[in-house]
Amino acid sequence: MAQTGRLTQKRIGVLMGGQSSEREVSLRTGQAVHQSLLRRGYQAVAIDVGPHLFRDLTEHKIQIAFLALHGPGGEDGTIQGFLETLGIPYTGSGVQASAVGMHKVTTKILAASQGVPVPGGTAVRRGEQPSLAMALKAAKLKLPVVVKPASQGSTIGVTIVRKPAQWKPALALAHRYDPDAMVEAYIPGHEITVSILGGPEGQVAVLPAVEIVAPDGFYDFSAKYQKGKTQYLCPAPLPARIAKQVAELGQRTYEALGCEGAARVDFRITPRGKPYMLEINTVPGMTETSLLPMAAGQAGLNYDALVERILQSALDRAARMSGGTQEV
Repeated sequence: MAQTGRLTQKRIGVLMGGQSSEREVSLRTGQAVHQSLLRRGYQAVAIDVGPHLFRDLTEHKIQIAFLALHGPGGEDGTIQGFLETLGIPYTGSGVQASAVGMHKVTTKILAASQGVPVPGGTAVRRGEQPSLAMALKAAKLKLPVVVKPASQGSTIGVTIVRKPAQWKPALALAHRYDPDAMVEAYIPGHEITVSILGGPEGQVAVLPAVEIVAPDGFYDFSAKYQKGKTQYLCPAPLPARIAKQVAELGQRTYEALGCEGAARVDFRITPRGKPYMLEINTVPGMTETSLLPMAAGQAGLNYDALVERILQSALDRAARMSGGTQEV
């Protein structure tokens, strides 16, 4: 990393935890990142984000923030705006891209406008109680459908509705986490994820795709975070044509939202080989079972080097905002 020497003299705060439903996963990501930075000789401090964040940042004299926060408050532009107000450079995407990327409905609309195929669907606001038949007719869908919170991660609050009796409980569950419940077509086939690393001057590296083979075909919370429960194939065993297509669609989604640093784009690929973009993660997990480090490893980038690559995005932002002259 070109500016490692200078960065090792700076105080880096690894922001983790928070109060979202993904708190425990965020703590695991943050702890792994923190240990990696220490191994590389950085002056890194682990900070559990709470009501006293301003005090913590001030007391530890934090000069750069490495964001390891997941879910609302961490991926939705909130913490990004707070840090910009304080003038503290941070890793990953900016306020706007983070806010758009967190809201799955908005992400789909923007991605579709750039020619990225997405599942058909609709959104149901909290308080609305459309019948299943009404919702299916309005969105031109048929069972099964997927119901999930519009702004949530780690497959929290998600239900695959296969029969009418599941409809109301699925809406209620999704609305526990977000005012908008997203209802979309269930895409049979394979689960694929594409990780992307931004670099200086708009350079983008698309990492090898990972295929996720989950028990019962549903990559839920336990399948994601319990070791040995899910099989991961990296690189994904895709025909060259499809592998190239999902890489291009992942990059197109990343650029359509204006993302920076690391991001991960999730797809479903039908048995006939047609990909559909599901969502983007603008602060991908960095735990021992996370997919971004797995893809990076396949590309020859070990965990510590990946952490440094993501850290560089904070320095790039600082330089860009200051016209290329700021000392972070």
